[in-house]
Amino acid sequence: MTRTFNIYLVVLVALAIFAGACRKGPQIVPPVETPVADPDSLTNGFYLLNEGNMGMNLATLDYFDRSTGTYKRNIYSEVNPGATKEMGDVGNDIQIYGGKLYAVINMSDKVEVMDVHSARRIGQISIRNCRYITFYKGKAYVSSYAAAQGDTNTGEGFIAEVDTATLQVLRKVEVGRQPEEMAIVGDRMYVANSGGYSPPNYDRTVSVVDMNTFTEAKRIDVAINLHRMKADQYGDIYVTSRGDYYDIPSKLYVIDTKQDIVKDSFDLGASNLCIKGDSAYIYSVEWSYITSSNTVSYAIVNVKNENIVTNNFITDGSEKQIAVPYGMAIDPASGDIYVTDAKDYLLPGTLYCFDKTGKKKWSVTTGDIPAHFAFIPR
Repeated sequence: MTRTFNIYLVVLVALAIFAGACRKGPQIVPPVETPVADPDSLTNGFYLLNEGNMGMNLATLDYFDRSTGTYKRNIYSEVNPGATKEMGDVGNDIQIYGGKLYAVINMSDKVEVMDVHSARRIGQISIRNCRYITFYKGKAYVSSYAAAQGDTNTGEGFIAEVDTATLQVLRKVEVGRQPEEMAIVGDRMYVANSGGYSPPNYDRTVSVVDMNTFTEAKRIDVAINLHRMKADQYGDIYVTSRGDYYDIPSKLYVIDTKQDIVKDSFDLGASNLCIKGDSAYIYSVEWSYITSSNTVSYAIVNVKNENIVTNNFITDGSEKQIAVPYGMAIDPASGDIYVTDAKDYLLPGTLYCFDKTGKKKWSVTTGDIPAHFAFIPR
């Protein structure tokens, strides 16, 4: 009996060792500092939120220190060593407001709140399947799918209003299905509704929320599967449609907020956009299930004249180095253009910096799936 038990124990230990050797859990990358640019004491740096692979709790935070020209990778775990599961699962947005840094962690159902200067954790806001965040008169507004990941039976989503002092949810307003990015013009919030959980029955509306009463005033019919949204200085809103990945292509639409109508559209793919002055920088990674391939482009639209300026804002040919553009930002001080590369969505990504003329200045390795920027104001 003893001999049989000993043999059984040896087998169990061997199996445990084998299983441990085969198991590949989340690998936390230690902090890494890389010099990438000349020091510049006149401008501040930015944070870059890496989404990480879904289900792996690999959302990480990087920081570019302009004063030293150093890129610091994976700083959150170093600053907050006691944080559970690092930042969480899928970092979907990051913004700065009132001395705080807000990181929307989609699949962890929370918004991580940190000190803007140190990235030290202050607290969190619990919101199910949260997506994007914006701010208005001392309050934060977070879009939410309102249901679990992939729940095709879900109804309308909502926008949560949050007190930025107490980090408590104050109230909610129902909008369309699977709401994404938001833009505020005057005293109205515009919300891009995607309906992404129920293809081909996508939502095709933009919700208009009266910020005085925090109620949905109307919905504007635009196009299917809406996503990104930015306001220009003329009172117009640019919103992207991802299409259906088959016969209906991705496009860019312009909403006149004075009349709340679609006033224009552009026949170019649009995955993400940034507006600086009169220029809207737009990149597209348009996937097609028909061809099983991506179509990539980098355009500039003049928002004053509403015309396409160029179909490639990268002018030195270095766009060929980028496999899958996934995030973009324009430096508010220098005009430098930042584009991230998600590569195969498994390996660490790359951040590329281009000058305002579209010529590459430098690149650096990031975390997994680099995506969202937040510039520190001076």
